Amino acid sequence: MAKVSIACIAIKDRKILIAKRNPTGQMGSRWEFPGGKAEDGESDETAVIREFEEEFGVKVKVGNPVANAQFKHNGELRELKAYEIFVPHDGIETKYVLTEHTEYKWAEPAEIPQLNFVDSDLLIYPQVVKYLADSIPD
Repeated sequence: MAKVSIACIAIKDRKILIAKRNPTGQMGSRWEFPGGKAEDGESDETAVIREFEEEFGVKVKVGNPVANAQFKHNGELRELKAYEIFVPHDGIETKYVLTEHTEYKWAEPAEIPQLNFVDSDLLIYPQVVKYLADSIPD
């Protein structure tokens, strides 16, 4: 069975919250949807809340599933599950407290493929864009 990673999709004014990883590790200095690995026995919802609070210092509410994909990381099969999240504020006036990232921003969906984005998150990018289009009509 594949281990689960989660991605947190925060949406504001048709933009998506993305973050740039710290410059260390395999995916250092790359942009991503916030998230991480679910711990053994942890529900997806609990993992989403824990990961975002650890990485950004705020507690979020978890919404609908947005996307999913499978990928291999260091030869191990992983399942990536993305959920819409609702942040208590947008991190602009009151900054988020970052522990795993050097910066964050609210990005236009079309901007994401132009950035040095994490490969696994690019797998779910088309589903995220479709979710955004379906859930927030023009």
